[in-house]
Amino acid sequence: MESKSILVTGSSGTIGTRLTEMLLQQGYKVIGADKVPNKWNKEINDLTIQVDLRNKEEVLSVLPKDVDFVIHLAANARVYDSVVDPTLAHDNFETLFNVLEFTRQSKIKKFLFSSSREVYGNSDRLVHTEEEAYVKNCESPYTATKIAGEALVHAYQQCYGIDMIVMRFSNVYGMYDDSNRLLPLFIRQCESGQDLTVFGKDKLLDFTYVDDTVAGILLCLEKFDIAKNEVYNIANGKGVTILEVAEFIKNLTGSVSKIRLGENRPGEVVKYIADISKAKKILGFNPKVSIDEGLRKSIEWYRTKPNA
Repeated sequence: MESKSILVTGSSGTIGTRLTEMLLQQGYKVIGADKVPNKWNKEINDLTIQVDLRNKEEVLSVLPKDVDFVIHLAANARVYDSVVDPTLAHDNFETLFNVLEFTRQSKIKKFLFSSSREVYGNSDRLVHTEEEAYVKNCESPYTATKIAGEALVHAYQQCYGIDMIVMRFSNVYGMYDDSNRLLPLFIRQCESGQDLTVFGKDKLLDFTYVDDTVAGILLCLEKFDIAKNEVYNIANGKGVTILEVAEFIKNLTGSVSKIRLGENRPGEVVKYIADISKAKKILGFNPKVSIDEGLRKSIEWYRTKPNA
């Protein structure tokens, strides 16, 4: 049986790099698309088309049309950055629109979209099922791009018969992330003895190790025909406070850093745990990496990672 061919946007990012590695290991044909080269893996970089996904003409002219699946991961992913600079959110929606138009015009019929637990916003609930996302809980411009993005993906399914799966990720962490996102930032600060700032003493979130996230995406591919045209929470299913995470990292690194508490920042979700029962039932999804094990793996990777 001929292997499936897959286009992965955002293939130079944290999830994209790890996903592409696993797809190649499993025998898929993969083409990456990203605005920057992949600095972590030469093989993936050689398979990556460098393209500005905000440029529709460029997208339509350079991306390969003979693929079976499109997995759209590309996004400006930091929530608070979109509060400071909303044009980052505009880029996300424009990018998705262009990739969907490419998918439609290329007659590709299978599309996976990486959404976010941000779509649940702040509500009186702690544990969230897929049915609980509401526009009125939209907390940030980034959130708006994911809510609107889900709507656009549904519209392309209804109008053009592009079958889709929406995957709502939650605080993905692990290897291939040297950004200023929370966990790599805390690890760097602990390693250098800098103080850590926790914005929100009681803020509690669902942190998902990157390998568990990738396992969820692979299941969406494998079981696409039975799982299609639905939304799934792809997360750990357990909550931990950011203060606890900071303390974990401090202890695991043996750091002398101090932990300082700040107020919750505008645009950020305060409490969230994913209900992953639907993904378990339909996909067979079963996250395996606990927060303490994941942090140990992450710290080990940051200490040994190649100088990129």
